[in-house]
Amino acid sequence: MVNKILLLTHYGWGKSLLKSVEMILGKVDFVYEIPLTPELSFDDYKNAVSEFISKPDGQYVIMTDVFGGTPTTVASVVVKDKDIDIITGLNSPLLIEACSRILFDGGLDVENLLKTTKNSIFDVKKKMGLKGSENNG
Repeated sequence: MVNKILLLTHYGWGKSLLKSVEMILGKVDFVYEIPLTPELSFDDYKNAVSEFISKPDGQYVIMTDVFGGTPTTVASVVVKDKDIDIITGLNSPLLIEACSRILFDGGLDVENLLKTTKNSIFDVKKKMGLKGSENNG
């Protein structure tokens, strides 16, 4: 079962997201980030990710920000033959749910996580039946 999360995001966005999650849940010392910054080449980034996941200290899931972006591409290249899941579309509800499962259940079932969080994006006014929601979709 997964007990660690690796965030691969553009320019350190994952670190900011993690700070928000920690404001809600408290310290989550099992989440790591390798940011893609402008000075890193594809190969530099790939090597950093490869080195990180080669450490035998737990079962990881990788979460990336944008499908088709360099972080997702690097993840798919690096873990091609490894038993590591990659989830793209990183957002607050996804990371909060994943961290909660690890904190409170001791591990994370990735398939169940995806089922639980896939509907985390919706029109709030429509869901709450607020006036004017009929114009939004």
